[in-house]
Amino acid sequence: MALHERMLVEQLSLVILMVGVYVMLGSVITTTVAQALPQALPGCPDKCGNLTIPYPFGIGVNCHMAGFPIICNTSTEPPTALWGNIIVTAFSLDEAEMQVLQYIARDCYDKQGNNTYNNDPWLSLPPPFTISDTKNKFIAVGCDTYALFKGFRGEERYITGCISFCDSLDSVDQDSCSGVGCCQTNIPSGMKNRTVELTSYNNHLDIWGFNPCSYAFIVEEGEFKFSNKTFQQLDSLENVPMIFNWAIGVEEDPCDEAQKRQDYVCKGNSTCVNPINRSGYVCKCKKGYEGNPYHPNGCQDIDECSLPNINPCTNGTCSNLPGSHTCLCPTGYTIDSVNGTSCLKNPPTSNNNSLKISVGVIAAFFVLLVVFFCLYCGRKRRQFKKQQEKFFKQNGGLFLRQQLASYNGSVDVATIFTEEELRKATNNYNEYRKIGEGGYGVVYNGNLSADHHNKVVAIKKSKVSAPITETQSLEFVNEVIVLSQIHHKNVVRLLGCCLETQTPILVYEYISHGTLHDHIHRKDNKYPRLPLDLRLKIAADTAEALSYLHHYTEPPIIHRDKYTAKVGDFGASKLVPDQDEGQLSTLVQGTLGYLDPEYLQSHILTAKSDVYSFGVVLVELITSQKALSSNKKSEVDRNLANVFVRAMKEGCLDEILDAEIAKEGEGFEKVVETVADLANRCLKLRGEESVGVTCGY
Repeated sequence: MALHERMLVEQLSLVILMVGVYVMLGSVITTTVAQALPQALPGCPDKCGNLTIPYPFGIGVNCHMAGFPIICNTSTEPPTALWGNIIVTAFSLDEAEMQVLQYIARDCYDKQGNNTYNNDPWLSLPPPFTISDTKNKFIAVGCDTYALFKGFRGEERYITGCISFCDSLDSVDQDSCSGVGCCQTNIPSGMKNRTVELTSYNNHLDIWGFNPCSYAFIVEEGEFKFSNKTFQQLDSLENVPMIFNWAIGVEEDPCDEAQKRQDYVCKGNSTCVNPINRSGYVCKCKKGYEGNPYHPNGCQDIDECSLPNINPCTNGTCSNLPGSHTCLCPTGYTIDSVNGTSCLKNPPTSNNNSLKISVGVIAAFFVLLVVFFCLYCGRKRRQFKKQQEKFFKQNGGLFLRQQLASYNGSVDVATIFTEEELRKATNNYNEYRKIGEGGYGVVYNGNLSADHHNKVVAIKKSKVSAPITETQSLEFVNEVIVLSQIHHKNVVRLLGCCLETQTPILVYEYISHGTLHDHIHRKDNKYPRLPLDLRLKIAADTAEALSYLHHYTEPPIIHRDKYTAKVGDFGASKLVPDQDEGQLSTLVQGTLGYLDPEYLQSHILTAKSDVYSFGVVLVELITSQKALSSNKKSEVDRNLANVFVRAMKEGCLDEILDAEIAKEGEGFEKVVETVADLANRCLKLRGEESVGVTCGY
């Protein structure tokens, strides 16, 4: 069976250890490349199972040079790296080598001398890959064996081989492949293909009892050991490791010419090398550098001073330099003038006592410094703890704890979180956790601990740190209790708060689908364009949520911020009485562009304040424009509500509508006209002239 056919049907044995036959299929070729440095191109897999895949090899499109593709077969355990259909077990950038597994040629006979099995594996490599002549040996095993190794070196045909005979197992040379039971020969340089052929002079008739088969193979030197047990062991051995050489390009003497071309691949801090007896060129890191010379990042400086278990400067201080290092000697020492790698102590003087006193003073000072530092840190921790307790009391923590205890688990109310819990949940409020930012606060994505069921939450932290009065703290506690009991499909639920900071931190349920602002104004694949029917559903959901807050909560809640299909973000605010009515309104922390003009004049919030903001959202939905645009010259034109009202008055609404909505088919004009009319009514300047949310819904 041909080699490439057998590779598709025979399974790989990862490790085979035998007495007398030593084969390491998973051996790692020595390399100086630091594994911590990048090996694969950015965005490309760098491993297949336990094997690191260094560029110019690579897995996937645009991850390798032409001729160096690797396929990772994940159906095996561990996954197997394939170059074409050849199994790869190791790479060496320093030696420009690749270790692969190749199959063994067999020629077997029965007791009557009839041939029962014969295969002649063949191999053909594309340039610039060759079979290594310095790392491989051709070996034949058998006591009636004639083995040939055929191939081409360039255009010239090449045939070599060896003969092995013996009469009994006792005549076999132990631990020596010298021609009795085992023979070997060298591999010619520059060979790109080979075929192994086996035959027998006497069909193994005289030796069939202990040696019915002949074997031949090319194997990495040092990976095969012969003994009188090898005949039996080779019967179950499928393949052996072999070394391929590789290079870049196919020219005979390419370095001088390759460096002038644009496709020259040796990167920073590397040099071009012409391999002996091979075409193409290879890249190597310069002395004092390590890494992948083919990688875009090139070779990186070796910091000799930070190498573990190595002191390159005996008695001195090592100072790293690009590609090298130098030694700085302390007082009383002089650098070695021979190799510069150590500091030699100066001849003794009469200053030994002074030196001891100096060392003692320095040591005592250092001990005192450590003691004072520990005392300082302990004091700071105590001050911080007291400050947390102060803020907790100041923000109504004791009152909130008392109120929550009174419910005794009868309803699902707010949770009091510690500042440490929220810091851990947000990785100390790391920037990558930030998911939103408004005029007064920043919202972070957080993962709570197992004590809180590993829940994913949104954590709103105020940008402003200002103390609050006792009255305000009690009102804040009331707000938290009221909001945490709201359960509605279109209202983001308040889960709890942290009162250990100057301004309380709020914890909401996390909504993973993004905000309305994201879906309308961000132009990327994560947030595809919203069709008209979905925009109308968002408007309806928003109206339903606001109607619920205004009419079905006790007391009613007035909201002052932006909307999604779930209304959320009530601000780090306190509930305050609204005039003579029994309504509650979250202290205004809304986004500019959504605040109604009547509030800006009177500073009085009503339910109609939310109607105005709802009208702005409706205009956003049909125009896909931002509520407040900073790139407009006119102050009036920066406000979307002003632009819309003026367009309605002048009958030129089409000029500001989203052009994509017009492409959605018949009937859109009537729908948009209805939405625009409702938005216009919501944006009436005076609260008594605008419609209610229930009416709008």
